[in-house]
Amino acid sequence: MKKLLCIDGNSILNRSFYGIRLLSTKEGLYTNALYGFTNVLLHQLEALAPDYAAIAYDLKVPTFRHKMYDEYKAGRHAMPPELAEQMPASRELAEALGFHVLDLPGYEADDILGTLSHMANAADEEIMTYVLTGDRDSLQLIGPNVHVLLAGNKETAEMDEAAFEAAYTVHVDQFVDVKALMGDSSDHIPGVAGIGEKTAIKLIAEFGSLDGVYEHLPEAKLTPSVKAKLEAGRENAYLSQTLARICKEAPLDVTLSDLACRPIDQTAARALFIRYEFSNFIKRLGLEEAPKPQKIKAEDAQLLMFDELPMPEAVDNAPAEVVTAPVAVTSTETTDATLASLSGGDYGISFAGNTFSYFNGDSLCHCSITDPTRLQAFLDRADIRVICYDCKQLYKNLAAAGISFRNCFFDVMIAGYVLNSAMGGYDLDRLAMAYLHRPAEVGMEAVEAYRMWQLMDGELQDTKQDGVFYEIEMPLCGVLCDMELYGFRINRAAIRAYGDVLDTVARDMEQRIFTYAGKQFNINSPKQLGDVLFEELMLPTQKKTKTGYSTNAEVLEKLRKYHPIVEDILEYRQVTKLKSTYVDGLLKVADENGRVHTTFKQTGTATGRLSSAEPNLQNIPIRTELGREMRKFFIPSDESKVLIDADYSQIELRLLAHIAGDSAMQNAFRSRKDIHTDTASRVFGVDPEHVTIDLRKKAKAVNFGILYGMGEFSLAEDLHISRAEAKAYIDNYLSSYPNIARYLEEIIATAYRDGYVTTMAGRRRMIPELAESNKMRKKFGERVAMNSPIQGTAADIIKLAMIRVHKRLQGSGLDARMILQVHDELILEADRACADAAEALLKEEMEHVLELSVPLDVEANTGENWFEAH
Repeated sequence: MKKLLCIDGNSILNRSFYGIRLLSTKEGLYTNALYGFTNVLLHQLEALAPDYAAIAYDLKVPTFRHKMYDEYKAGRHAMPPELAEQMPASRELAEALGFHVLDLPGYEADDILGTLSHMANAADEEIMTYVLTGDRDSLQLIGPNVHVLLAGNKETAEMDEAAFEAAYTVHVDQFVDVKALMGDSSDHIPGVAGIGEKTAIKLIAEFGSLDGVYEHLPEAKLTPSVKAKLEAGRENAYLSQTLARICKEAPLDVTLSDLACRPIDQTAARALFIRYEFSNFIKRLGLEEAPKPQKIKAEDAQLLMFDELPMPEAVDNAPAEVVTAPVAVTSTETTDATLASLSGGDYGISFAGNTFSYFNGDSLCHCSITDPTRLQAFLDRADIRVICYDCKQLYKNLAAAGISFRNCFFDVMIAGYVLNSAMGGYDLDRLAMAYLHRPAEVGMEAVEAYRMWQLMDGELQDTKQDGVFYEIEMPLCGVLCDMELYGFRINRAAIRAYGDVLDTVARDMEQRIFTYAGKQFNINSPKQLGDVLFEELMLPTQKKTKTGYSTNAEVLEKLRKYHPIVEDILEYRQVTKLKSTYVDGLLKVADENGRVHTTFKQTGTATGRLSSAEPNLQNIPIRTELGREMRKFFIPSDESKVLIDADYSQIELRLLAHIAGDSAMQNAFRSRKDIHTDTASRVFGVDPEHVTIDLRKKAKAVNFGILYGMGEFSLAEDLHISRAEAKAYIDNYLSSYPNIARYLEEIIATAYRDGYVTTMAGRRRMIPELAESNKMRKKFGERVAMNSPIQGTAADIIKLAMIRVHKRLQGSGLDARMILQVHDELILEADRACADAAEALLKEEMEHVLELSVPLDVEANTGENWFEAH
């Protein structure tokens, strides 16, 4: 049996848009809907291997339904421009993948799908039709040889007659009559006022059809209310039946043979994938190399118009000498002895195992390294500049081979991050798509790095981010490498014992929770927990969703005051997470010497902050006693050493005072006043000595709330006050610090104008949300604009401090080294004999890394473990 695949293009593109976070190319083209759309189309082509393939689209012109009923689809929100921008490209992609693109003035995509399924049913040969859509209206098309592939949030359900009847308890032929009674609010089909889906199904099941309902209405055993609604809504019911019924005889000027599924147009598909930076689809379809132009026989040449001739593929914005220059690859038998004969210059390099690859702009060479001293000598040469991908990993690979190198000139991964910190990922393929307009070639890492460097260096200078790159990020790579290789020792025996304590605490809390609930249940099951909290204990909740009640931390925090079980559940979650994530997790990753080696990610945040992974040492809870206890198990490498912890004091508020130029806040910091007490005095109109603990707490919430763009609603929730009070706090704050109010207004205006904001060092944070149509997303973008210059500058400061401290320690002769960074905190391990000197050096470098209008105060302490030192 042959197969016809027909797809509702608008529906699938729309679902993809809302199902995938907003993505864009380096040039700013939105791609999230296109990505999901392409993935769906390829999946169906691979799964079904159809003989015929068509995709239908709606047009922006009235249909016969609009002419019949003015209110049809009235009130629908306009398509977001971010989605509308992707609509034309979806047609191009579908066509390149072998689909026939169809639309018809006066008809909807549904009508085209209905007509195609009818054509297939009427064909001389037996054809199975598969209709792919997210719109349940198309379920009326189901038949013996028509299945609807209903796209859902997580998976696509194949609906045949049996599946339909199991879901709706009526036959497919009766579905339109059900819709006639219940209506459809999404399409503004009126139906019968007051008749919902359950009643509509019951009526059609009992009376067989819409006609049957009205024929038997006088004697039907229905409530007076239902009868009255049906009588009043008769006209609307029949109108709705017509509006809901899919037309199966739309005047399409095609035959089934016209819709034969074509092979993928490799040239067109590759060009589109390159344009939209879909490197994984290029690999999935084996399009890494451009298809060779088709050879045309001389006798056929006169049959082709000039514009039909296959043309060589053009690559926009990519200099030919950079991207397409041929590469000569030498034998992998080349030995490391050849390194000594190389002239000075710029080299793209990679190193893995014992294979060292280098590219000088003309030829790529793979060397089998047998003598590490030759490679060491090559890398140490002053006339060599090294370009690579992920230099921190390169340093580690070299270290494993006994080679010490920390002087990479250019890292394209780090450059990609500096140029666009919101890119989301910086694998070689993604960067190659963005800068070379093609996927990375296998085994050509050194070449790809070299070619991207030629483009990226200029862009760094054009955007004035070369200082951030060369003076902060590149030197930091070596510092982080040293920290990762050294690691941080843990007390494994003490951690195991602490794990037993946590298990006991968790069991005790579990029993308390069961006592409150009156029964045992799975506390980790959101469904079971939701039932206990909201149906048995009757705690207040929002409307129940299809997946059940939400029991996330935000919801539970709001319920604390209603029942003591909530406090225990929150604490139970924290205890069990401590056990699984940190006790079990740390023991699992510790090496034979009891050291854990976290990985610092330079490209993990949009703000410029470092993040930590495997294990994540930046998220160990410190606000609870049990969480703080974990820090006791981080210890020096031996008993002759101690830990030194230094932390910037309120660095973001100090930066706000400096960047905003607010004299009132600056004076508070210069005179070493407690900033939250000073703020409370101003906001609440009381003398500093009369500021209570509660007022200081509220002032602290306002200080940091303003910094992160918090509005009156969120502040009211945080402080458990009315919105009017919260608004008064914010208004008083901004009038007390007028230059901060001015700064916030100006930075938002700047972000709207430029599309980005910058740190003091020049690091850019692109804010695409400000160009979106969604008001919530715009508000989010405004909050990002307010906070990013502050948080990003704090990130630059701690990174500069790390570079300076590392360099000072190396030249000081002190037996001390930096082993961890957590947000605004640096930890050293030092010999006891030089601990005081190391602490003084650390504090001095951190406090003087940047001269501001307010002091950069640092609190430093020494201890036998991380807990004592903090």
